[in-house]
Amino acid sequence: MTDHGIDVHEELASAKVSAFHLRLGLVMGLLTLFDGYDTFNPAYVIHYVAGPWGLRGGQAGLLISSGLIGFLVGSAVHGLVADRFGRRGTLLGGLWITSIFTVLTALFADSFVSYCLLRLLTGLGLGVLLPLATTYINELAPRRVANTFSLWGVALGWALGGTLAGLAGVFATPVFGWKALYWIGSLSFVLLPFLHAQLPESPKFLMLRNRPEEIRRLLGRLRPDRAPLYADATFSAARPAQPVNPVAVLLSAKYRRTTLSIWLSAFLSLFCIFGLTGWIPTVMMQRGETFSASFAFGAVMQVMSFLGGLAVGHLIDRVGRSRGLLAFWWAIGGLSVLALITYNAHVMNLAAVALAGFCIIGAQFVLNNFTANSYETDVRATAVGMELSVARVGAILGPLVAGLLQQTYQSPTPMFLAIGLAALLAGAIILCAARPASEWTGAAADSGARREGTAALTDRVASNAPLQGA
Repeated sequence: MTDHGIDVHEELASAKVSAFHLRLGLVMGLLTLFDGYDTFNPAYVIHYVAGPWGLRGGQAGLLISSGLIGFLVGSAVHGLVADRFGRRGTLLGGLWITSIFTVLTALFADSFVSYCLLRLLTGLGLGVLLPLATTYINELAPRRVANTFSLWGVALGWALGGTLAGLAGVFATPVFGWKALYWIGSLSFVLLPFLHAQLPESPKFLMLRNRPEEIRRLLGRLRPDRAPLYADATFSAARPAQPVNPVAVLLSAKYRRTTLSIWLSAFLSLFCIFGLTGWIPTVMMQRGETFSASFAFGAVMQVMSFLGGLAVGHLIDRVGRSRGLLAFWWAIGGLSVLALITYNAHVMNLAAVALAGFCIIGAQFVLNNFTANSYETDVRATAVGMELSVARVGAILGPLVAGLLQQTYQSPTPMFLAIGLAALLAGAIILCAARPASEWTGAAADSGARREGTAALTDRVASNAPLQGA
């Protein structure tokens, strides 16, 4: 690493939130809105096709999981592509794939097999959007507001997308049929020209690829007050001594405990999320709720998930202790699901589902950010992609296992038991991960400085600590 020039990591970490930051957050929010919408709309298809297509519980679960299988492949591969060729092109490619196969689903999905095949291909694009948007925004966000900025820029869009899927299920499908979900989803084509024109490359990726002119222009937009300084400046940042396999780095002695803890927690978390969201509309109708109320439960979960993620992210930004807060959030969410075993009344159903969304999905939003902050720039996209790839195995199994349990026992009780216990276990496992370097920095700074001094020291060291092997 050179010891002269402007440190790109420091410039990004210590920046104030500018208008350009906010525009980029809006772009990421719009992108992940379509991701969230497309991910959750299969839950509203089951009601219409289960009878005509003769589906049993396990097959209905596969209807939900087919897109997640493609997501697993896409999220596993995208990190390697993005770390090699750049964040911008990979994000655009993911949205093109998602948009094209969403339209093809509306046009040609007329059987169980054709629907699952088209959903699998759509998932290849979806597997890029959420994990890479998380990586992208973490590389641009000022460090002292990283969790909050990521939640507003990524999680809000994803939660709104899931909410819109629920609203489309309630209001559009009774009139136009279930394919209306995919015609609405095809509006993502409208976003593509805007992204092609406005989306910049990640400055940290530009640094690693030695593209100083693009770095000057981008840093000047992110920090306009320092633009004159960048005009003739040289830039420094750590570079790997030699090419390495990023997946091998994740499992090296330095990161192994954190990587395995994150993977297991993410697996269990998405098992809960997709097992619950995929079946909530159907199960609630079985429990005596009306059609509109049952479909609206999915929208309630998504609205509450953003609020829950925002709350825990804000707490982490203020006090640190991300592992303990994530564990607490998952524990409360798990207990709320277990409460559905004992009680079945409209108010209780609504409260338990809302709390499950607030805590379980809210914690998952912050786990994505926790992952991005736990690794170096060179492997960060791969780390987030691999986290969500492993997690997608849980997401695939969640609806399948939930469907098979209902098919076997003719009751949702075993499903609630499995999901509640999985959430509790996810909270216990995340406590085994190492604390992110920024939290250690904050703890040290508190003993010797307050307010601005603390924030400045935290930003300075947090941007370099992962590069020094902390």
